[in-house]
Amino acid sequence: MSETLRSKAMKKLQLLARISAADDHGYADCVTCGITKHYKEMDGGHFIPKGRSSYWALEVENVHPQCKACNNWGMKHGSAAQAYTIWMIDYYGQDFVEHMLEVQRKVRKLYAADYRDMIKRFSQDIKYHEARIS
Repeated sequence: MSETLRSKAMKKLQLLARISAADDHGYADCVTCGITKHYKEMDGGHFIPKGRSSYWALEVENVHPQCKACNNWGMKHGSAAQAYTIWMIDYYGQDFVEHMLEVQRKVRKLYAADYRDMIKRFSQDIKYHEARIS
């Protein structure tokens, strides 16, 4: 089965979230527990779950580095969601986070050209960070 443009854009965004937050040696902090790992060992975790919001699913403000434990188990069963909210408020401010939550159910229709543009933009940004880290 071939990969959809949406899933390609999602993978690029998740990589961009991890690599752009990494230091010059490739290490990033989990936004929910603070553990430091190489960006290749991290997930690109969504503040607003990708299945819950077509509006925010592919926005850089919604995706940040998370360790696999926080992104998987912690977001569903632990305190990672609360820690993520606190981190988001500290990073973006209360008003922006409230705006994100208010419009999360808003539907945004994306077309093939939109996904291709995102993939191109995310790929360029990833290339920049790969050069910075290596």
